[in-house]
Amino acid sequence: MKIIQKTVAIILFFFIVLTSFAQITPAPNRDQGEGPYTQLIIRGVTLINGTGAPAIGPVDIVIENNRIVKIQTVGAEGAPIKNANRPVLAKNGKEIDATGMFALPGLIDMHTHIGGVEQGTPAEYVYKLWMAHGITTVRDVMTGNGLDWVLSEKKRSAENKIIAPRIFAYTGFGQGSKKPINNAQDAIEWVNQNAKNGADGIKFFGASPEVMEAAIKENKRIGLRSCCHHAQTDVARWNVLNSARAGMTSMEHWYGLPEALFDNKTVQDFPLDYNYTNEQSRFENAGKLWKQAATPYSEKWNKVMNELLALDFTLDPTFNIYEANRDMQRARRAEWHETYTLPSLWRFYAPSKNSHGSYWFDWGTEQEVEWKNNYKLWMTFINEYKNRGGRVIAGSDNGFIYQTYGFGFIRELELLRESGFHPLEVIRSATLYAAQALGMDKDLGSIEQGKLADIIIVDANPLKNLQVLYGTGAIHLKEDGTSTRIGGVKYTIKDGVVYDAKNLLHDVKVMVDKAKEKEHFKITQPGLDW
Repeated sequence: MKIIQKTVAIILFFFIVLTSFAQITPAPNRDQGEGPYTQLIIRGVTLINGTGAPAIGPVDIVIENNRIVKIQTVGAEGAPIKNANRPVLAKNGKEIDATGMFALPGLIDMHTHIGGVEQGTPAEYVYKLWMAHGITTVRDVMTGNGLDWVLSEKKRSAENKIIAPRIFAYTGFGQGSKKPINNAQDAIEWVNQNAKNGADGIKFFGASPEVMEAAIKENKRIGLRSCCHHAQTDVARWNVLNSARAGMTSMEHWYGLPEALFDNKTVQDFPLDYNYTNEQSRFENAGKLWKQAATPYSEKWNKVMNELLALDFTLDPTFNIYEANRDMQRARRAEWHETYTLPSLWRFYAPSKNSHGSYWFDWGTEQEVEWKNNYKLWMTFINEYKNRGGRVIAGSDNGFIYQTYGFGFIRELELLRESGFHPLEVIRSATLYAAQALGMDKDLGSIEQGKLADIIIVDANPLKNLQVLYGTGAIHLKEDGTSTRIGGVKYTIKDGVVYDAKNLLHDVKVMVDKAKEKEHFKITQPGLDW
C-alpha cells in the first residue's frame, strides 16, 4: 500500500511540475474602459440584486469611486419617473441611462483555467470573453500558468491595468514543491509555504487519506479555502464526505459524490479492461456511475445529503463541461464557434489521444443515452441540495470539450435552470453564493449598499430567458415578422470601471479573424473536409 501511495504521489508531483511551466501570453495593458468615477449613477434600471429577491425597478444606483452608496427606487413600473425622487448628479459625476434595462451583480465563475498553451489561448482572448459575458470574478483552479504568473495577473487586474476579471488563485496541491508529498508533515509544510507564496487556496485531485486530511485541515486552520476534483485514482479511499469532514470548501464536478452514495459496493463497477489513461473509456464509464449510487430520497441518499448540509459544504457541479457527453452534436455545432473559437482551440477540441477531453472516437447513441440518464440523477441531487438550504455555485471549466470561455458559463446557468432552479436561484448561485464560497460576500455577490461596484447591465430580462446573457444574445421575433437578436451584456462594470461588453466581444472576433486569415483556416467537423 505504501508503494502505491508513493507512486500516485510521484505521478501527481510530476504532472503539476510539468503544467506549472506552461505559460500563455499575459494580457496587454488596458486600452478601454472608463472609471472608476468619483460618482456614477445608473439611471432607471430594473434591479435583480442577486440575493434571491424579485426584480424591482426602476431604481437609480449611485456608485462613488468603487462602492455602491445608494439604491433609490424612483417610480413604479410603467409610470413616469418623478425627477424629484432621483439622486442628484455631482458636478464631476457620470450617468448611464439604463431605462428599460436590467442590472445584475457581476457574475462569478468558480471553476476556470486562464487559457492554456495546448489550446493556444492568450490571456487577452480568455479575459475578454469572460468580461463580455459579465464575468467579473474568477477562481483559477490549478494556476496552470504558474502561481507567480497568476499572481501577477491578479495584481494587474486589481489595479485595473488590464481588462480582466478579479482573480482568485487556487494552486494545484503540490505545485511548486521540490519533492513528492508522501506524508502528513510534508503536506503541512507545503500548505504553509503555499500560503506564504500568496495563493488564495488549493485545488486537490486526491492523495493518501493521511496526506489529504492533514493538508485540508491545515489549510482551513490558516484561513485559506479549498476545492477538489475527486479523481478516480483516489476516490475509493477518499470521497466527498471525507473532504467535507476535513474542512474542504467545495467539491468540483461530481466525482466522489456517487461513490459516497454507494450502498451495495465500495468501488465503481469498472470493466476489467478499464484503464484511467484511456479517456474515452473513462468518460463512457463515468456516464454509468450515478445509476450505481443509492436511489434518490433513499435512506443512504438522504443521510449523505444531510451530512454535507450540516457541514456547510458547497457543490460546484460544472454541468456544462460534460454536456457534450449527452449531445455531442449540440456542443460542437454551437453557433459561436465559427466566430469566437480560435483555430488552435478548435483543433484542441477535435478527437485526439493527446488532448484532454478530446475523446470523441466512437461516441454515439448508447453513450449519450447513458449520460442523459446520468444527468437526471445528478441534477436531482443538486436541485434537492439547493432546496434543503445547501449552497450550489456555478463554474464552467471552459477551454475543454467544445465549451468556449464565457459562452460555457452562461450555458451552466441554463443547466442549473434545467435542474429545477428558479431563475432567481440561478443568479444567486452565480453571484452571492459564489462570493460566500470565496469568503468575499461582504464585498461581492450582490448589488447592495456598501458593496463593490461589480455590476452588469443587459437590455433584456434574463429571468425570462437566460440566453440573453450569451454574447450572441437570443432570437426575438419583431412585429413585422422578421427575426432579430436581443440581449448580450451591454455594460460590464468591474471595480467601478465601465466596459462596453459588445466592444470586448468584437475584439475577440478580430483576434479570431486574424488567426483564421493567417492560417487560411476554416472550421470542419471530425472526419469531414467540408
